Amino acid sequence: MSPTTPTRLRVCAVSFLNTTPLVWGMLHGPQRGLFDLDFRLPAECADQVASGAADIGIIPAFELTRQDLEVIPGAGIACHGAVRSILLISSCPAAEIRTLAVDSSSRTSVELARVILERRYGAAPRQVPHAPDLDGMLKIADAALIIGDPALRIELSVPYHVYDLGAEWVEMTGLPMVFAVWAGRKPAITPEVVEAFRGSCRYGRERIEEIVVSEAAARGFPIELVRRYLTRHIVHELGPREYEGMRLFLRYARQFHAELRPAVV
Repeated sequence: MSPTTPTRLRVCAVSFLNTTPLVWGMLHGPQRGLFDLDFRLPAECADQVASGAADIGIIPAFELTRQDLEVIPGAGIACHGAVRSILLISSCPAAEIRTLAVDSSSRTSVELARVILERRYGAAPRQVPHAPDLDGMLKIADAALIIGDPALRIELSVPYHVYDLGAEWVEMTGLPMVFAVWAGRKPAITPEVVEAFRGSCRYGRERIEEIVVSEAAARGFPIELVRRYLTRHIVHELGPREYEGMRLFLRYARQFHAELRPAVV
């Protein structure tokens, strides 16, 4: 099935490991050649869609409160517990954090840290943007927020307090956490496009072991880390419970940003 558009839609995908199963069909399967695919950091994907440089992007869920976008249902990036790739690492207990160095490449992760620290621990630290370098971050702040592939490279046995924000959210709310969704401007989201995106995700999920071997070699990760991450930590199929969790997160996040619009998901 081909998207019924006169030219290939421009699709911006995230360069992190967790996105790979979503685009495997676009790279190697039946959806190959249907879209003009570009890879960037999560916040950059959102900016590409906002500027019109991309028609569709895998964007941080938080962006749904900032842009009027149509969500492609059924596929995204979520967790039902520990996510492993969104870590808050602190030199003190969470309730005592006063400054937080943040890797701002994903706005959802930054807002999730804000929500969890305030609602669960009563902390409202000042955020300081910083490159994802744990030692450098902890030199200038009490805690560091590191996401994506850089977080996967950190040993969980580091001599600090380590908070997995996926686990923190699920323990706090009892609901899944959705980090990113496919979304774009409404004219681009046709039924044929929706089926192509969902088909690409299905193709990837059916070939997880192929992805594990390929991506472990390409990214320099141990095979078992990649396998565990993609099969036990990350969820790519989104249903009613995932969207319920996403709506709750967006409602909490809007409490810190009066200017944001309600998101319809």
